[in-house]
Amino acid sequence: MLKAALGHLIDFLMILQEVGASVKRIHANEGTEIVPRPPVVTVMGHVDHGKTSLLDALRQTSVAAKEAGGITQHLGAFIVSMPSGASITFLDTPGHAAFSAMRARGAAVTDIVVLVVAADDGVMPQTLEAIAHAKAANVPIVVAVNKCDKPAANPERVKIQLASEGLLLEDMGGDIQVVEVSAIKKTGLDNLEEALLLQSEVMNLKSRVDGPAQAYVVEARLDKGRGSLATAIVKAGTLVCGQHVVVGSEWGRIRAIRDMVGKLIERATPAMPVEIEGLKGLPMAGDDIIVVQSEERARMLSAGRKKKFEKDRLLTISDGRAEALELSEEVPQRAEMPIIVKADVQGTVQAVTDALKTLNSPQVFVNVVHVGVGPVSQSDVDRAQACGACIVGFNVKNPASSVRMAATQASVKILMHCVIYHLLEDIGNMIVDKAPGTFETQVAGEAEVLSIFELKGKSKAKGGDAKIAGCRVTDGCVSKSSIMRLLRSGEVVFEGSCTSLKQEKHDVEKVGKGNECGLVLCNCDNFQVGDIVQCLDQVVRKPKFISSESGAVRIEC
Repeated sequence: MLKAALGHLIDFLMILQEVGASVKRIHANEGTEIVPRPPVVTVMGHVDHGKTSLLDALRQTSVAAKEAGGITQHLGAFIVSMPSGASITFLDTPGHAAFSAMRARGAAVTDIVVLVVAADDGVMPQTLEAIAHAKAANVPIVVAVNKCDKPAANPERVKIQLASEGLLLEDMGGDIQVVEVSAIKKTGLDNLEEALLLQSEVMNLKSRVDGPAQAYVVEARLDKGRGSLATAIVKAGTLVCGQHVVVGSEWGRIRAIRDMVGKLIERATPAMPVEIEGLKGLPMAGDDIIVVQSEERARMLSAGRKKKFEKDRLLTISDGRAEALELSEEVPQRAEMPIIVKADVQGTVQAVTDALKTLNSPQVFVNVVHVGVGPVSQSDVDRAQACGACIVGFNVKNPASSVRMAATQASVKILMHCVIYHLLEDIGNMIVDKAPGTFETQVAGEAEVLSIFELKGKSKAKGGDAKIAGCRVTDGCVSKSSIMRLLRSGEVVFEGSCTSLKQEKHDVEKVGKGNECGLVLCNCDNFQVGDIVQCLDQVVRKPKFISSESGAVRIEC
């Protein structure tokens, strides 16, 4: 009876907090059975340094072969049983620069980070980013120097590079273990297992197994037959099938729990990655999972969180508009590129959206108007037609022929991709095409003043006397319709239009390099022999799409 009363009280306090009441949150402290648990290990590192191949060797399955382009596109969680009988929970995080947020999520729920560095490539930008994530989460690091079987492998160089980045390696008197491995040859895996188990033993990892579960969502996706599915890792307590839960701003009753091989189980214990179904909506990756006593409590807590989320969203929009108004007088008007993003799982949606926003430039604003999980549908085409957007489908099935036909009739562009490099390249090129460009002044030609002639008795309409500069074009060409700039000793003396341009007593529009001419500038008769006359043209310069070897992209204006 007392236990139930305490549970109701905790639910009530959490609901008050979510709707904005000033209440200090109280976590349930039920459960006295504290037992050792397997470590949760996140594998991080630079793109194509062999993270998935290393895990593939550990668990004897072929994930790497199924990944598009050989690059892990979304986060996977699974348990690896070691020959010693111990088990380790692994999180495989993507290696591309666009997925740094997903790597950060992995670090937030992990106990140990395995930093994979290729022996033939060394420390790269995302290696440094992974080190920063691990340090920010205060998580110990075990370094795995991979691809040691390659002829160009140089593990010692890698160790020196890591030491220069502030990692205190064991070989150099520190406490960070370094293991040389080869995922292809399957060498050094026993040493890596031993290093991870030793690190977890030092950390003395334990969790309570009874009482309400404390868990976090690492991934979420929509399934046509089963609805909203969330991949979660239990940190403490036990998650039981049939419990009512609130996940972020969504709620539901757990209808089924499956382990990472798809087998139905009744409960999930600490450090166990599972997939739960029964949620009413799709949660966000990174949301916490709270167990409540009843459906009524779950509905109330979910409603309070949704209300708070909507309030925060409106405040963010309001602040953004206010900032835009303040800058509108200083920043030129930008073209807008509306985009609808559809992907296979929630975490990928977030990562792709963040990657697209990095392509914002002073000339084009990338506006992600709608995101969702699942294939491109007719409603997506209708929404895109209404706002003039293009649709990006990432790692999802090709849309039905009827949807394709409707998109063609509505002039809606659908881009289907499964490799982030290609997606960013396509969108980057579209941004370059849509950008209005900036007007720049270029020197189209230069002429040197060789002599000066004065004409008297000119009509009043032409301003009385006039001075003619006899010039030789030394570079480019001089055009009568262009703006002229008069330079003396490198300093600008005059800038204005040309009223007359003659070559051998004939009026001409252009004079090319090496030819002589006479020109008259409007309201300027201050010529001197040796002056330089520059012919200026206005040109439109388009931005450039730039992609680095590390995968980072940007629009350079």
